[in-house]
Amino acid sequence: MKISEMTRSDFESFWPVFKEIVSAQETYAFDPDIGFESAYNLWCLSPEKSFVIKENGVILGSYYIKANASGPSSHISNCGYMVSPQSRGKGIARKLCLHSQQVAIELGYRAMQFNSVVSSNEVAVNLWKKLGYEIIGTIPEAYQHKKLGFVDSFIMHKQLTK
Repeated sequence: MKISEMTRSDFESFWPVFKEIVSAQETYAFDPDIGFESAYNLWCLSPEKSFVIKENGVILGSYYIKANASGPSSHISNCGYMVSPQSRGKGIARKLCLHSQQVAIELGYRAMQFNSVVSSNEVAVNLWKKLGYEIIGTIPEAYQHKKLGFVDSFIMHKQLTK
């Protein structure tokens, strides 16, 4: 498996996975009707960097990294991760998160914060906890889950450097 910066061609290959995840309305607060160009801008152009993990030329997952805020809070990073449904349960999200933490440090970030981890996404919540993230806040009924209705979202944070 190799992690590298995402190209437009990579995103074109990843687009069906992106669209499936967003359309499911279980984890991401992105418009389920988002078009390709808007999604490409959101995932690849707006962030500071975006990456893919591939095995034998097949994209297994992706993440972006950006500043969580600007000015005096620009030392805290923010990331979003997606793993293809066929690649889940293989440690891909863990690999992407560990990679993103190293990239964050290299880019000068001191911490990483996830602003809206959907509480019903127990696999992600538990993985982030295992990787040292703490729930520092709960946003009541912040996410309208397609199947479960309104569920809470967590703000999760990890200090990367002092």
